[in-house]
Amino acid sequence: MSKHYQVLVVGGGTAGIMAASQLLKKNPKIEVGIIEPADIHYYQPAWTLVGANTYDFDKTGRPMASVMPKGADWIKEYADKFDPDNNKVTTKKGNDFTYDYLVAVPGIKIAPELVDGLQEAMDKGVVCSNYTNPKHTWETLKNFNGGTALFTQPATPIKCGGAPQKIMYLADDYFRKKGVRDKTDILFALPSPSIFGVKVIASALMNVVDRKDINVRFFHKLVKVDADKKIAWYQIEKDLTAGGCVTLADGDESSLDKEIQHNYKDVKVTKDGDFYGIHFDMMHLAPPQSAPDFIRNSPLAADTGWISVDSKTMQHTKYANIFSFGDASNLPTSKTGAAIRKQAPVAVANILKLMESDALSNKEYNGYTSCPLVTGYGKMILAEFDYDKNFTPDPKLKQFPMMVSDSSKEHWRLWILKKYLLPYLYWNKMMKGIEV
Repeated sequence: MSKHYQVLVVGGGTAGIMAASQLLKKNPKIEVGIIEPADIHYYQPAWTLVGANTYDFDKTGRPMASVMPKGADWIKEYADKFDPDNNKVTTKKGNDFTYDYLVAVPGIKIAPELVDGLQEAMDKGVVCSNYTNPKHTWETLKNFNGGTALFTQPATPIKCGGAPQKIMYLADDYFRKKGVRDKTDILFALPSPSIFGVKVIASALMNVVDRKDINVRFFHKLVKVDADKKIAWYQIEKDLTAGGCVTLADGDESSLDKEIQHNYKDVKVTKDGDFYGIHFDMMHLAPPQSAPDFIRNSPLAADTGWISVDSKTMQHTKYANIFSFGDASNLPTSKTGAAIRKQAPVAVANILKLMESDALSNKEYNGYTSCPLVTGYGKMILAEFDYDKNFTPDPKLKQFPMMVSDSSKEHWRLWILKKYLLPYLYWNKMMKGIEV
């Protein structure tokens, strides 16, 4: 490997910093450039805890300069255009950067514009979201004195699929502590037919939902938010004509479609044609999300807008010297930092092997991801699963003293993992190119 290779990384988030750090650790002679405009690098998994006032927001961010790997060139600009046929990326300032290998990992775009009225509702502070401002979520919980507390999940892929419900379980705990839970109905509206894609985890979460007396409304796709009237409008993503199913009780709960309504609560709902408007006193949501615009409009994107890669190797399906993983890729798994922890080493091994022998390594990614599902203050379930949605605990995590024999059940030790150990591992190992 006598040639001096240049690797250009687009994105200084979890994926970009991990890839760059691991490449430089394994071969310090590689020239690595990282295109990243942000001043601060955030550890976003802690934002759920910030929203419930159990983690300090300021501790979730560090100067981007402090996580840039030693030896990497930080290009503090916005990437704008890809020219993969000429191995070139152009920034918004019009500067061109060439590469031998490209790692395209710019993360995900928060896209409130995909739901009518949502941007206005967020701007007015009528709805809150840990995804954009967890400190505002805490203010919202603190000022809530009863009524309908609505939590919702969008129909698009999102980063950390469990986040929309984690804050709901913490809110339930907080409302009980504050003494307003007995005059509160908590609703969780989501577009899918199940609360979680992995069966063993879904049944554990439904036990939590029952214990906390939460109304779950399945097949609910958020289409509009009326900020002034505080109504969230949903489309029911299930054929209602088939069995004459009923989504509203109208005084008779026995007629309800149990596949849509679990633990029904008689909150105010307005029907308008095919739309159901849930009236809320507070609402937390995960906004819809999409691939960043400059990715969607690029030659790297699949039809869906996400970067088209091989699900096992992270290599682009068309351009052999381009790799992508993490939130901007079309890997068919959850978009989480835990997935990136397993994806980055595969991409790095393949890039190094290509430099050495023009072939891929034998490392493959099996779709592993994990979702730390906080179910209350001091309680957590750790959902770990692969491409086939099998519950597959990571043997590496089992080495830690706070791990439990069955992480699909709630445990206080898993909360310690979430609040203390994972942030430590993130800043001190993952960001430094050490595989964990």
